[in-house]
Amino acid sequence: MRLRDWERSGWLVAHRPSAEEVQDLFALVERDLADSAAENLSADWRMQIAYNAALQAATAALAASGYRAVREQHHYRVIQSLGETAGLDPAVVQALDAFRKKRNLSSYERVGIVSDAEAAEMRDLAAAIRRKVLAWLRKKHPHLLRFLR
Repeated sequence: MRLRDWERSGWLVAHRPSAEEVQDLFALVERDLADSAAENLSADWRMQIAYNAALQAATAALAASGYRAVREQHHYRVIQSLGETAGLDPAVVQALDAFRKKRNLSSYERVGIVSDAEAAEMRDLAAAIRRKVLAWLRKKHPHLLRFLR
């Protein structure tokens, strides 16, 4: 299992999740999904906000699996864990990782590189990841959802 290997390498640490933590992470997911639809923001920002929604859903799945990402490549590890935690299809993980790379460019190097269509695609991807992670949590870790409706 890759997660155990990552723990041995120091990229993940063992973590004991709580229902409150999962609730807080999904509050971020909901806020960011709503905010990523704001029409008065640039496509760069809308994509980054939607990306954060997906990242927080992935963080919740990783926490529920008993881990927390540390050290370098934090976002990469959280995203790559989705196949092993919530069982997401590799194509979904690859798509989110491609947006991670685009987010890094638009955050640190260039302005205006995200199209409206890409921002909408990232928002749709984040919403799909949210749904899949919630379904997985309901099936595998329902005790962590006691605060969620």
